[in-house]
Parts: sequence; structure tokens; C-alpha cells
Amino acid sequence: MTADESKRIARYGWAAFAILALAYFMVYLHRTTGGALSDTFEDYYGVGTTSVALLASSYLYAYTLMQIPSGIITDRFGPRKAASVFIALIALGSVLSAVSAYVDNFSLMVLGKFVIGLGAAVVFIPMVKVLALWFKRDQFATMNGVILLIGNIGAIAAATPMVLMVDLFGIGDTYMILAVITVAVACLCWLFVRDRPAERGLPEVDHEAEKKVGTMEALRTIFGGRMRFWPLALSMFFFFGTMMMWQASQAGSFYISVYGYDLHSSSIMVTLIGVGTIVGCPIGGLLSDKVIRSRKTVCLIGTGGYALAWAVMWATVGQDVASGMLFQGVLNFLFGFFSGFLVSTVAQVKEAFPASMSGLSVASLHTFTFIGGALAVATCGFVVAERTVGQYQTLCLIALVMAILAFLCEVVSVEVTPEDEAFTDPALDFLEYLTDKSE
Repeated sequence: MTADESKRIARYGWAAFAILALAYFMVYLHRTTGGALSDTFEDYYGVGTTSVALLASSYLYAYTLMQIPSGIITDRFGPRKAASVFIALIALGSVLSAVSAYVDNFSLMVLGKFVIGLGAAVVFIPMVKVLALWFKRDQFATMNGVILLIGNIGAIAAATPMVLMVDLFGIGDTYMILAVITVAVACLCWLFVRDRPAERGLPEVDHEAEKKVGTMEALRTIFGGRMRFWPLALSMFFFFGTMMMWQASQAGSFYISVYGYDLHSSSIMVTLIGVGTIVGCPIGGLLSDKVIRSRKTVCLIGTGGYALAWAVMWATVGQDVASGMLFQGVLNFLFGFFSGFLVSTVAQVKEAFPASMSGLSVASLHTFTFIGGALAVATCGFVVAERTVGQYQTLCLIALVMAILAFLCEVVSVEVTPEDEAFTDPALDFLEYLTDKSE
């Protein structure tokens, strides 16, 4: 590869990445809107806490259902076609959400959220495929950190800015504006994103990534990965469950009910989760790729710090010392900061299997990630149905236990690097892996 070819690959790769990153901004915005607007939805539609939890979980159920299909679709049709079509589906869901406000029909809002979830599910996996095909392997965790950084800017926009936007335009017009923006992103994706360098007359960065593997063979390899897959899947199940329960559902109402914050003050707490993730994602990626150079170690730091933050939250619920915005702001920042280190989990799973399975291996991981999120969001509304301090303390204890379980799963996971023998034989089981290492 000549220097000129390398520069052109970088230029086209960054262009494709930037467009898909803009789409991922919209994904996170829709995913976390409920955290700051839960009370607004309750008042406008005349529904309760459980119904708003259903609204948030409908997105996550759709997202979960589409994870493995998204990997299959992306690996088969390429990032360009997959992302363009499903970004347009997000726009359709936004239109349904807007109409629900115009006709005052909460069920239509739930349907719109579900459709948005279906579309949003096929954005991240095409981005992973673009990273596999256009960027070098030692850039993956760092670039994944950039992806989540941009996504969490969307989460920040879903907090205070979204509250202000709804105050100014109303729910219906706000969602219609989002629909127009999303259609524009889908058009950009179709016009400028290309699946691989060869489509631009350039040499491939990773020829292994383009090898064709049958879907059933790939699924058998991934789900037969044992300690290289299952502990990470369970870790993300527990970890993301707490994040969605808090950021996308209960954080706003927690601060209003327990500490008497107003809507805008509570939305600032939700915003700080996104701010923390924006800081944590690139740091976690750099530590994983360039400094510590161990995916598992970075994951352990992230899940361990996250569990400690939840321990402090649980121990201080309802106490005067914890009522200040500075104290709570730091905690929410730390939730986001340590979640940013989980970019290394995606890299750890991706590197445990051939590059040709990159879309499906990450999609399989995310299936469990979003099952955890959907179940946690759906059930947390029942735990805090009456919004008492005791109920919120129980919710925080549940979150702490889930965070500890996420850490323990990371402890028993097996990290596979490109230098390991297991990297060339992804079907190798855990006992054989340990035997080879001991010899």
C-alpha cells in the first residue's frame, strides 16, 4: 500500500465513520429521552410510571430483537445498504411519535418508540463493520470509544436540551424535527458511505474481514466460544441493565421524588451521565489500545469503579449529606465515566473471533446487552411504583448487585489476542485453551 493509498483510505474511512456516527447520535438521543422527560410524558398523556417504563423498554425490546439479524444483514448486504435503510426506519418511528402527540394517543407513542428501536439496532453494527474494513486493528477500541463519545453527546442532548426543545416546540413538533434530520442522515449514508476500500479502487486493509462464513457456522462458533463469549455477554447484561434503568428511565423521577429537584435540575443529573461517558470512552479506548494493552484489565477497572459508585449511591439514598447537586453530580459523572471503559468489552469479543464475523460477534454480544436493558427498564417501574425513598433505596441496591455481578463476570472472562493460538481457531474450547497455555 502506497502512502497516497493509505491517505485516501483514511479519508474515505473517516467520511463513512462520521456519517454513521451522526446516525449513532440520533440512536442515543432516542434511547435515553425517557430519563429526563418521564414526568413530561406522564403529565401530557395522563399515564403512570409503569407506562413510561414500558415506553422506554419498547425501544430496548425492538433493539434486542434486531441484534443478531443486524449482524446477519450487515455481514451479508454491507454497512451502506443496511445503515441507510434502517436509519430511514428511525425517521418513520419519529413521525409516528409526533403523530401520537398530535392525536394524544400514548399507544401510538409506544409503537413509534418500538419502530425507532428496530431502526436504531442496525446502526452500531455497520459502524463496527466500517471499523473492521477501513481501519487498523490497533485502532478499534479507541475508535469504539469515539463512537460511544458521540453517542453520549446524543444522550446529553436527550436530557436538558431535549427538555428545552419540548418546552419550546411541544412533543409533536420536536419529534417531527428529529424525523427530518434523520432522513437527511439516511441520504448522506447512501450517497457517501462505501462498504470497503475496493469499492473506491483501493487495497483492502484486512483481507480476513471479507472472507465469507455461513451464518449458522458463525453462530455456532460465537455461541460455542465459552469463556471468551459468555462471561462478557452476562457482564454486559448486568451492566447495561443498570445504565438503562437509571439513565433512560428512573434518574429524573428519582431526583424529583427523593430530593425535591425541579425538572431542569433533575435533567442536569441525567446530562452528567453522558458527560462522564464522553470523558471515559476515549480514555478507556486509549488505555486498551496504547497504554495497558489489555482489553480485560480495562474492563475490570470500568466495572469495578462502576460498582463502587453504586455502593455510595445505595448507602446515601435520602440522606441530607447526599442531597446536594455537587454530590449527586459527581456520582452521575462517575456512572458515565466508568461505563466508557466498556468500549474494551466490544474489542475483546471482536478479537476472539475472525474479522469476517465482526458484525455478528458484536451483534451477539449486544443481544444480551439490550435484553438486560429491556428487562431492567420494564421491571424498575414496578419497584418504584409509589416513588417512596425506601423503594428507590431498593432500586439502588438492585443496581449495586447487578454492577457487582458485571465485575465478577469480567473476572472469569478469557481474553484472546491476535498473538494467541486460539485466535486462529475460534472453535477451540476453554479447557483446550488452558492446556495449550500450560504447555
